[in-house]
Amino acid sequence: MVIPDYDKALYYTLWGQWDDLLVLMVRTKDDILSKKIERFLNDYHFSMDHQQVLHSHDTLLYYLEHAMKLTTPLNPEKIEM
Repeated sequence: MVIPDYDKALYYTLWGQWDDLLVLMVRTKDDILSKKIERFLNDYHFSMDHQQVLHSHDTLLYYLEHAMKLTTPLNPEKIEM
């Protein structure tokens, strides 16, 4: 089954799977998604400002929501197994 990068990113972000999120950041073809993930992970690990971490987390989630609205839903007949 093919799961779009946005769904994976949302799942990894909500469940705190930072290693998987890092791998997705490297593999995704969406440059904006990659930058949003990079910014969040950098802030999460290195920022002393809690507000900055929350802001980059929220920015990532807002981008994911926006991108998921613009992508077409998967056709169940064309899902690869």
